[in-house]
Amino acid sequence: MGQKINPLGFRLGTTQSHHSIWFAQPKNYSESLQEDEKIRDCIKNYVQKNMRISSGVEGIARIKIQKRIDLIQVIIHMGFPKLLIEGKPRRLEELQMNVQKKLNWMNGKLNIAITRIANPYGHPNILAEFIAGQLKNRVSFRKAMKKAIELTEQAGTKGVQVQIAGRIDGKEIARVEWIREGRVPLQTIRAKIDYCSYTVRTIYGVLGIKIWIFVNEE
Repeated sequence: MGQKINPLGFRLGTTQSHHSIWFAQPKNYSESLQEDEKIRDCIKNYVQKNMRISSGVEGIARIKIQKRIDLIQVIIHMGFPKLLIEGKPRRLEELQMNVQKKLNWMNGKLNIAITRIANPYGHPNILAEFIAGQLKNRVSFRKAMKKAIELTEQAGTKGVQVQIAGRIDGKEIARVEWIREGRVPLQTIRAKIDYCSYTVRTIYGVLGIKIWIFVNEE
């Protein structure tokens, strides 16, 4: 039997750090976890509605959350932050108000900051969004995969593996297709590997996209 493990959880404490940093008592833990999920969903929904998207890529790589007693610090790592802020400088304040309303968290301060990523297509989440956009536009999955790999290579990564599963091209039987370029050493903990799994809804059904990107070796 193949023993599979999430590449990010496998590397926690070595090359990978937590995306949420806070401490909670056992009885409040689930509440804090749901709070994190609400913050992330709220930000993603807001970006989807308000971003002037041309390529179908929202460009959120990751959302980091740090909590203190009276402050929640949210850092959004984005590939194309200009598209969100362009033309509306008060958009960040609006987003902050939206998240605060969603949480009903008025007794403390919420602070949202946006950080730009240097090579957007070197991050699996943004790459998965790009592939999802291509698949929704009825582009052949092989073409989409090859284009994604080209974009990643330009970003200067050492290796990439892309996998798409589901009713590809609307075929009756679901199958798994994958493509790899360069090295992707999944068994070595010292290898810094970025991973994401992303679901895309097409008219035929749901497809699952998984991407592994080998960044560098420690």
